[in-house]
Amino acid sequence: MRDSFGRTIDYLRLSVTERCDLRCRYCMEEGGVPKRSHEEMLRIEELAEISEAAVSLGVRKIRLTGGEPLVRRGLLTLCERLSALPGLEELCLTTNGSRLRDFAAPLRAAGVSRLNISLDTLQEEKFAFLTRRGRLADTLAGIAAAEEAGFDRLKINCVLLGGINDDEIGDFLRLTYDHPWEVRFIELMPMGPCAHWGKERFLPVRTVLERFPDLQPLPEDEGVARRHQLPGAVGSIGLISPMSCDFCPRCRRLRVTADGHLLPCLHAKTERNLRGLHGEELRAALLAGAMAKPLGHHLCAGGSETMRDMNEIGG
Repeated sequence: MRDSFGRTIDYLRLSVTERCDLRCRYCMEEGGVPKRSHEEMLRIEELAEISEAAVSLGVRKIRLTGGEPLVRRGLLTLCERLSALPGLEELCLTTNGSRLRDFAAPLRAAGVSRLNISLDTLQEEKFAFLTRRGRLADTLAGIAAAEEAGFDRLKINCVLLGGINDDEIGDFLRLTYDHPWEVRFIELMPMGPCAHWGKERFLPVRTVLERFPDLQPLPEDEGVARRHQLPGAVGSIGLISPMSCDFCPRCRRLRVTADGHLLPCLHAKTERNLRGLHGEELRAALLAGAMAKPLGHHLCAGGSETMRDMNEIGG
């Protein structure tokens, strides 16, 4: 599957729910998301059907997102179905880790191959402040359970928040001395609750390199992160800079929301409803969505064009 710019589209980010058990301040309002009926959300069978169509068109990697995927009923059944699809090479999942202690081993058994775990602070009080209701101990226990279940190459996602967690950059870097993780710093994007935060909150990821010049670049891979490593570390550092748009020309993703809409770009206003489509009609809609993929977003010029919050799209 290719888009109009000749990029190979082989990566689907599939949101399975808009709901989350945390209320991270930059992502969701304190009251959570408006309640929607089950009929408005894709059923497990529909999620599997869309995924099967995407894989038949050349998608080789699927990442399950949310909201928080682990609050979705039937998730393990979906994982089993997707991991059995001929041609799918990677089934990944992004989680806040709060429920991972109980789910790590079942996810592994269901065919999930890789995990990304969100962790924006290593300080208990700050964690409670940022998430409004979470416990750092739960996420740390989830990370430990993931390793025990056999997940290697864990990715730890940290959103850089100026004046909030940038004093912990060194603490996160030091994790890579003892753990074979990729700790990834991600630029905060002005969308949803944080769209009107002060500019001091939005730090470029080059801040990490400026403060820690010992970081050495690693060879680029097909992902969006610019990878670095501390001398003597067993893990690595990833720098993800959506605000500078530097990886957009290499983007190979499509997104499907939990209510069944195809988004060719995280920040595009263009959506295509997939609900009720089957067979060749569904495949044609996916191909059309790929062809509608823009070369890049306009975050730096005018902000995100999407009318959705991040939890409605899939992180």
